Amino acid sequence: MAQSPKVVAHIDGASRGNPGPAAYGVVMESADGSRLAAFSQYLGRATNNFAEYQGLLAALDYALTNHYRRIHVRTDSELLALQIKGVYRVKSPGLKPLCERAQHLIARLESFSIEHVPRERNREADRLANQALDEAGSGQKHRVIAPPHLAPLPVRGGESGMGDAPKPVGPVRTSATFRKGLLEPHFQLSLLEGEVVDLEIYRRE
Repeated sequence: MAQSPKVVAHIDGASRGNPGPAAYGVVMESADGSRLAAFSQYLGRATNNFAEYQGLLAALDYALTNHYRRIHVRTDSELLALQIKGVYRVKSPGLKPLCERAQHLIARLESFSIEHVPRERNREADRLANQALDEAGSGQKHRVIAPPHLAPLPVRGGESGMGDAPKPVGPVRTSATFRKGLLEPHFQLSLLEGEVVDLEIYRRE
């Protein structure tokens, strides 16, 4: 059986204030360096580490949704890289569910690797994250450059739940897997305890 194509994801998270206005940027490339996609998202008030994890989740979700099962991630966050590798424990209560979600997605891949790289080797992802912050800070309507299968998904609060982020405008689109009686979203959803959501279920053949 032939292996699926390998992709490289450059990810970056930025927070001005830590916690403060935060965003992530992701650039997806094929193994030969040609660009497949680039997207970013403003997250509201959050920490830098929270934004880094959201970038990783977005990259993993893009790869799986587009049937790429071999992925190499490049990040300038040494903490994220070492936590995903299991070298460092995840102590923050706000990051634990994000790390667990990332590991769940990674388990569905044929191969996965993550590499800590200097910031200068991650410039485009950094530029996208900061562009999202600049547009949000200037009052412009942020042009979310998102994966084609996802709508913008603002996140409420940050790593410690501090602060308020803008609520989503219009419906949020994502897919999910039904497993053991539960729907497991393929993208990290930030919901409040007891919040009621409307679902439209479409069975994928």
